[in-house]
Order: sequence, then C-alpha cells, then structure tokens
Amino acid sequence: MAPLNSLSKEYPLIDSNFQTFCASHAIYSVEDFLLHDLDALFASAANHSNSERLKQGIHQLLLIVDALHPPVLNGLQLIEDAKRNKHVFSTGCEGIDALLGGGLRVGQLTELVGPSSSGKTQVCLMSSSTVAKNKCSVIYLDTGNSFSPQRIAYFVGQSSDYVSVNQADHRLLQNILDRIICYPVFDVYQMFDLLHQLKINLRSQIVKSDHQVQVLIVDSISSLITPILRGNGPQGIVHICMQNFLVYLPFMILFSFVYLHIFF
Repeated sequence: MAPLNSLSKEYPLIDSNFQTFCASHAIYSVEDFLLHDLDALFASAANHSNSERLKQGIHQLLLIVDALHPPVLNGLQLIEDAKRNKHVFSTGCEGIDALLGGGLRVGQLTELVGPSSSGKTQVCLMSSSTVAKNKCSVIYLDTGNSFSPQRIAYFVGQSSDYVSVNQADHRLLQNILDRIICYPVFDVYQMFDLLHQLKINLRSQIVKSDHQVQVLIVDSISSLITPILRGNGPQGIVHICMQNFLVYLPFMILFSFVYLHIFF
C-alpha cells in the first residue's frame, strides 16, 4: 500500500505535520496504519495542540482504505462477477480441475493439503507449466529445493530428460521456463521480505509486461512455519507471522495464489 508521503498532494490533510505524527508511531504507509491500534492513535492525537487536524487526517486515511474495498455484493452478483471477471487456469489435470470447479481462479487462494509424497509439488509443477504454456507468468516460491525443470519438461510433453530435447523443442521449453520465476525461500521472514519486494516490483511491472504474472505458488508453507509451531521461536511469534501473512492477502489475491500444506 501507498507510503504516506505519496498521498500529500492529493490529500492535504496528510501533510508533513501529520506524517511526523504518524512517524512517531512507526507509521510510514497505509499498511502500517492498518496494523496500528486506532483507539491509541486517536488518544495520542488528542494530546497535541493541533489534535483536530490530526484526527481529521486519521479519518482521511480511513476513507482512503474504505475506497480500496470492493463494493458489497449479494450472492447472485458474486456469481455473475465470478463468471465475468475471474479468469480460471487449468492445473493440467482434469480431475483436479473438476474438484476446483474449473481450475485455479484469479483472486482466490487454493490450498493443497496431504501427506508427504502425495503429489502436491507435482500438481504445482504441472500447474506452472500449463499456465506458462498459455503465455502467462508464474512466481514459484520454493521452500524445499523441490522445483524441477526436468519435471516441467515432462509436463510440457517434450521429454523427461531436459538435456536431450532437440533445438526447436528446447527453444519452446526455454520460453516456458522463462515464464516461471522461481525464488528459493528457506524461512518465513525471508518469505515476508520477498512478498514485500514482489508487491513493490509487480505493481509497476504487471501492466508493462507482455506475460502478466497470474499465479503465485508457495511450495510449501509448512516447512516455513513448522519450526515456529514446534516452539523454536519466542511466544507470540506465530501471531506476528499470521498478522504479516494477512497483510499480504490483498496483494496475493491479485493473482491465483496456491500454497501447499503438508500433514506430518
């Protein structure tokens, strides 16, 4: 979400004095504002000589946030909106597409749950190759070193041996692999840092790119949060992680967001 200093031209109440007040509470963006206790913020503003203007600035930020929300729709309107606006991408497997009501939907989160070695990563690799074949890009966050170009080659239908394909097939496969952007991620904090950077980059790139990013995959989220859930972190860290995760949900649902969860 926007930094406060980028709002001052359009919203005079978000002036330098208001920004200084917010900075004293470690609020530098609308995102920081949403995470802050509003009652405490209003109480703090009341202690300043320009309290009324500060309160007006807080109300202005609330109006900005409200304007970002989609309009309230009833059930029928939601169905019609989904038919008109929600693109669906096949996973490459008819059975899984049927279970998902057609496939992976842009604007929705899809969670794949199952025991280890049940094929969740294979579904993600197959989905990545299918989406990339349709000239869309995929961001793949690999937390367990499980991303395999050889499996992508197999799913594309060229060969199970990536190095043995002929020159024409190799070029086609390379084009598909170029659309699958893989990031190795080995702890939950690195994931949050990466999501933050992706949010900044994609806001500017997504309109300019010929191959828009349509699917965001985390394979798998369990390996990131299990060390914390098993008590290797301080008390309250799980709440902080989930709070950070929720912060990025509005960004994630710009795409079809898929993440894996493993039963141990």
